[in-house]
Parts: sequence; C-alpha cells; structure tokens
Amino acid sequence: MTTEIYRDAWGIPHVRAGSARELARAQGRVTALDRAWQLEVERHRSRGTSASFLGTSALAWDVFARRARLDDTARRCFTTLEKRDPETADWVRAYVDGVNEGLAEGARRSPEFTGTGLAPGRWQPWTPLGVWLGTHILFAGFPAKLWREQVARHLGPDAVALFAADGPGGSGSNGWLVSGERTVTGHAVIAGDPHRFIEDPGVYQQIRLACPEFDVVGLAVPGVPGIAHFGHTGTVAWAITNAMADYQDLYRERLRRTGAGVEALGPDGTWRRAVRHTETVQVARETPVEVEVIETERGPVIAGGPEGLDDTDPYGGDPADPYGGDPAVPTALALRYPPRVTEDLGFSALLPLLRARVVADVDRAFDGWAEPVNVVQAADTEGGLLHRVAGRVPVRAEANRTRLVPAWVPGHEWTGWHETPRAGLTDGIAVMANQRGPATPLGTEFAPPHRADRIRALLDERRTWSAADMPAIHTDTRLGSAAPLLDHSAALDDLTPEAARLRDRLLAWNRRMDADSADAAVFAAVRGAVVRRLAAHPAFAALTEPPAYPEVLLPWLALVPRVGFALEHLLSAEELYGIDRPATVRAALEEVAAGRPTGTWADTHRLAPWRALPGAPYSPSAEPGLSGDHDCVLCTSAVPGLTDLAARGPAARYVWDLARREDSRWVVPFGACGVPGSPHHRDQLPLWLGGQLAPVVTDWDRLERDFDV
Repeated sequence: MTTEIYRDAWGIPHVRAGSARELARAQGRVTALDRAWQLEVERHRSRGTSASFLGTSALAWDVFARRARLDDTARRCFTTLEKRDPETADWVRAYVDGVNEGLAEGARRSPEFTGTGLAPGRWQPWTPLGVWLGTHILFAGFPAKLWREQVARHLGPDAVALFAADGPGGSGSNGWLVSGERTVTGHAVIAGDPHRFIEDPGVYQQIRLACPEFDVVGLAVPGVPGIAHFGHTGTVAWAITNAMADYQDLYRERLRRTGAGVEALGPDGTWRRAVRHTETVQVARETPVEVEVIETERGPVIAGGPEGLDDTDPYGGDPADPYGGDPAVPTALALRYPPRVTEDLGFSALLPLLRARVVADVDRAFDGWAEPVNVVQAADTEGGLLHRVAGRVPVRAEANRTRLVPAWVPGHEWTGWHETPRAGLTDGIAVMANQRGPATPLGTEFAPPHRADRIRALLDERRTWSAADMPAIHTDTRLGSAAPLLDHSAALDDLTPEAARLRDRLLAWNRRMDADSADAAVFAAVRGAVVRRLAAHPAFAALTEPPAYPEVLLPWLALVPRVGFALEHLLSAEELYGIDRPATVRAALEEVAAGRPTGTWADTHRLAPWRALPGAPYSPSAEPGLSGDHDCVLCTSAVPGLTDLAARGPAARYVWDLARREDSRWVVPFGACGVPGSPHHRDQLPLWLGGQLAPVVTDWDRLERDFDV
C-alpha cells in the first residue's frame, strides 16, 4: 500500500499507510515538513545544545539539561526499550527515519534556519525520548520544594500552606467525562483543554494516523510518535489532565573532592565515588561555558558541587536540625526522577493506545505509563468508562514529598512504587481540573477547586448534553477566587469618594473576566496593587532574595508571583504576620481610583506566546486580547502583581464524541503548520479566540491529497 498524506481545510495532516511502522515513518516526515524549526529546537534542548544558535537566553536551560543528564537518560531508556519491547523501539526508529527524511526540505521552508544560521541536524533513535523528557522534566514542579524550604526557613513551617499551589496559582488542564446517561445520544462525551505555555508553533499537533490496524485522530507531541495524551480511535477515546502527583525528589548532598575525583556522603556514613566529567556548552557569539557534571547514587547534581552553591551556602543551618546539617560543610542538590532510576519513559504504552478498541485496552496501555503522572478519562462505544491515575510515583518518606532531604541521613530512599488510584463518576460525570481528587494520596499541592467546581456546576445546570454544547464550558469566565478581595473591599469605610465609587462598582461586578469588561480590568488592577503591596511588606523581606540556585529554577522562587497566586489564602488567613490587610486593600483601591482607570480587560490581558528565536520582538498590540484568568475555566493565566500578559492558556481544546467520531471537534491556538507565512500557520486563531472548534474530518473523500511518501 502506498503511504499517503491528505490534508483537511485547516491543513491538518491525515496519514495513511500499510503498516504501523510505515505510518510512524510518514508521521515523522510530515511533522518535519510542517514543524522543522520546532523539532530542531526541541532536539537541541533535549541535548543541552540550544544556546549554540539561540544565544545566552538558552544557556540556563542547556546547563540544566546537561547537569540533569537528560540526553543520557533518553539514551538509556531507548536501550532498555530495545531489550524489553523491540517492536516499539523499531516503531520509534521508523518515526526518526521519517523525521530525517523530511528535515532538509522542512528547513528550506522555515526562515528561522536562515536567520540563525542553523543547519538541520540528524535525529538519533532516542531523540523522541529526549524530547519527551525535556518537555516534562519540570512538569511535576520539583522546584516548588525549594520555595517551601525557603518559606519554612524564614517564616516557619506553618507558613508553607499560605503559599500552597492550591491557592489560586495552579493551572494545568481541564477535563470532563459525561457518560451516556447524561448525553442526548446515549453515548459518552469527553472534553477539555490542556493548559500549557502557549508556544508558536503550538505544543500539540492535530493529526490522523490510519493503517490496517487502527485509525486514530488526536493531539500528538511534535517529535514523539503516536498520539499519547488525547486520542479517538473511533470506538474508544481518552484524555488526560495533570494529576499534580509528586514523583521527583531533591537531595541535599555533601560532596568532597579527592585526588581521584568527587565523593558523596551516603546515609550509612560512607563516602562513595560520584560519577564526574565536564562538558562544554557552546553559546552563539559568546565564550563557551564549561559545565561540571556530577551524579551521586541519588541522582544527577543540578545545583552546586563540592564547593557548595556560593560562599554563604544556604544549605547550612542549625546543626540541631536533622535537615540542616553542619553549616561548615558545603552541600549541593541532586535530582532523583523515575526514568533515571528505571530507564523507562513509558513509550511501550504508545502503540497499545493506537490499537485500543475498548476502555479495557486503554486501561492496560496506561498500566505501562511512566511520566508525567496523569489522571486519565476514557470511554468507548460499548458504554465502558475509565477514570484513573497513570504513572510512576515512588514510595518514600513523607519528608521527601514536601522539602529537600539530606542524602547523608537514613530513611529517604525509594522503596517501591505506589499503586495508581482509580475513581468513579458522580451522577454520570467526572471532572478533573488538577484539584484534589483520585491522585490526592500521591501529591502535596494541588490546584484550587474553582475550575472543577465551576465545570461541575455548569454540567449540573441541565440533565443532558451534546458534543456541540461543550465550547460554552471551555470558555466560561467566572472567576472563582475573587471573593476574598471583594469581601475585604466591602468591609472598608473611610474611603475617598472616588475609591468608594470604585469599590461599589466592583461589588456590583458579575465576576466574569470577559475581554470587553471594564470592571474585570478594574478588579485586575486592584488585585495587582494588593499583591505588590503585600510582597513589599517587611514581613516577607527574607523571601525577596533566593539562594544561588540555577537560573532555570528561579521562577519558582519569585516572591511577587507567589503572592499573586496565593492571594486568596493570604487574604483569608486568620492572621498574616501582623500585616494590616484591610489597610492594604484600602491603599490599593485608592491607588487605582487615583489613576482614573479606563479601558477593558483585553487592553492589558493579551496573548504572549513563546517563540524560540533570538531577539524576536514582542509587541502586545500585535497579539489579541483575551478573556479569562488563572482561576476561570477559560484559564488564560496572567501573573497578578507582575503582568496581565498571558503566557499560559489552553494549548488545545477538544471534544470527543463517542456516538459519532465525525461530530468531534478540536482547535489549537495557531494552526497546523509551524512555518511563518503559511496559510495554516495562524488560521485557527480566530476560532480559538471565539471559543469555536474545527470539525474532525473522517471522510477521506472530503480531504485533499497532498503527497505520497
């Protein structure tokens, strides 16, 4: 059978081949043609070589990738895959062959290669595993442990909960499953939207993969074969949300140099040789940077070394504290993450997902899932339903899950793997939005319940739903976390007339963060002023200067965003370190009122996509204004107190209809093609902005033949 590429009206590739292997090759080739620049950026990021053409802006990531041993881990995982699952390893190789076949032509279409002087390279069999690992290594948020350590050290352990991510900072994904008993067709509907950094081109690729074994539509990760996260085979469909599980540990290591290299102190009191070598990171137009790579029995050292992090070494502390140790002994940070331990990234789940026919098949496939740890929802045409957690979470001490732990103290080893929990539906519905749910025993911090509660409330407004009804839920803008600030405002007196009028206006506001809402803009302005005033209070002064962590980890330690995302908790706490919160809110109201606010939320709440291009200018006026906010179902995340620009949001939207797959819908923020100037580079943006979805076309006769492979 000839391998064929078709396109629909949106340029989405529909790939048909005679076998799963030939299909993987064709998927790799069409992805290289449509996304060559994106693929090469991701390949270089996984290897820690992106600064060679992106410059100093990419250096911090490259150093982290080298020290965390991402490329080496990908190589090891592929070697193990070849031994345990040769069919999948061969399938991955076929995808890589296709990428290599298409890269040169794809690069000729992409002006970024000429602009940076980058020549397309060659993908290795393990490159897709490196892309997957690089995409998800920070997904579990292990740097949050650094923040909790700082808060506990300076404000006490009770303060950690005030800044928890299940204050209004967590964003991840929305997903809901409506069983047949609650739909007009009698068959289930699955819908949702993953919340990621909005990138141009997008982090998800709409694609159809068909061969005699299967015919699947879904959202692929460019650079990775198959359809991992969101797919519909015609008889079964699945989708995921981030489970917010904790499965990565940070160990404080005591290291020392010897004539033979570097040694690390273990929990049995013995110094053992650590793996050590140096690597050189090339930086465009700058001097190369030498990186010392060290790995202990716990894992790769991602910060510090035998000399500590700096002269003050923030890991010292009180010798009486079992987690502090001797302040005279420098320490470093080692990262332990499951694929480095198991040499398994879960790629053996990918082919079984494509071959799935019923929910039981999806369930078995996700038994082999590794990371990131997700909540899976699935349904089939026979009425089967699935709601479970999938992924690998180590069994270890509770302290490991909450903070940095000392490598030289016994009791912090991994002793096995947790069973992944399962859950059911309530009145025919399951809703996940990163809140506490089936994954609660596996995590520490979760997103607030606002998005999940709102989705549930909307679904309960009527008994039956159709696939066509779901975009109204995707785009709901009610802000669930507004109450504490509005309650403080309502209790104030002695306001100037201007501030009183502003306060009364907010109290009458419908709490919807609509793009054309002037009241939403006023609320955001007051909220931002409150955040900045709280962050500037002397009570939090010790949190303004983080220790000498690597630059790539610093966003987790920035005080203003932490206050902004935790504002609901900070304003609701019984007491807040002597801070006069009513006075803070009063001052914020007066500040905003004095500025005589005008304009709408969309004037400042604009899309700010990330582009991997050195010196790429960003002009807010050139990007669209947005509805939504971080605690709306329409989760377009600004950073209160810092910026109204939205760098995060729905990286895709989907509706999977189990009654008729052709009634399913999907959309991405930009388009199917990553080449600037292509008709399909940004053609879906108007749909995405308007809350509309493009049809999932399944009739081959309605597609236009592009080329044969």
